[in-house]
Amino acid sequence: MSMPTVIPPPPRPLGPITGRPTGPAPRQPSDAPMLRIVQWVDPVADPHGLHPCSRYVELYWLGIIGPSTTWLLRRLNYGLEVHGDGYDLHLPETARSLGLGDKMGKNSPFRRALARLVTFELARLQGPGELAVRAHIPPLPLRHLSRLPESLQRSHRRWVVEQRLPEPEQMRRRALRLAIGLAESGHDHASIEHRLGQWQFHPAVAFDAAAKASAAVGPDARPTPTGPVEQN
Repeated sequence: MSMPTVIPPPPRPLGPITGRPTGPAPRQPSDAPMLRIVQWVDPVADPHGLHPCSRYVELYWLGIIGPSTTWLLRRLNYGLEVHGDGYDLHLPETARSLGLGDKMGKNSPFRRALARLVTFELARLQGPGELAVRAHIPPLPLRHLSRLPESLQRSHRRWVVEQRLPEPEQMRRRALRLAIGLAESGHDHASIEHRLGQWQFHPAVAFDAAAKASAAVGPDARPTPTGPVEQN
């Protein structure tokens, strides 16, 4: 992906008496239309981090940093996946593509989204015109959990417990949660098993989860399916 080149403005003319530049002052790096994006490498936090597009980030981080900042975080990381050594981000163009307008003032929606990334330590400034962004998002700090709805706090506690389990058990539990959601949406045993197989669960795990979900929900509790059920 080619990035547009920033052409520096011509030098301002000197005043006839003072010999100092006249006209408007040059913009500071923070006001420039381009921002260099690089990856923030954190040897301590990265091994425990999650992908910016993970279900975890959508469930728990989004309620803290907001949807605009979440989408911006994902957009910046997509660029890093394509350009591993970093790339130049065109700020007004990115703001428009996220539905945030093209205003670049200090209190503009896009500037606030950028500032929240830094405030919540998902990105950090590295000199003028360069922003380092996390590619591995750490678990939500405890100080922010209390701001989430109680249902998400309970869900997060279950997630923490599951992280201590062996990976096969984590997969079985996740398959069962998805299977119950499908059963409650009206899917029968065969349909649930097929859908879990499409989501790359082991056939034995899919079969077991479909059987347990079908037995737990029962046919009388299932509404008639009205459309496809998306994986969550």
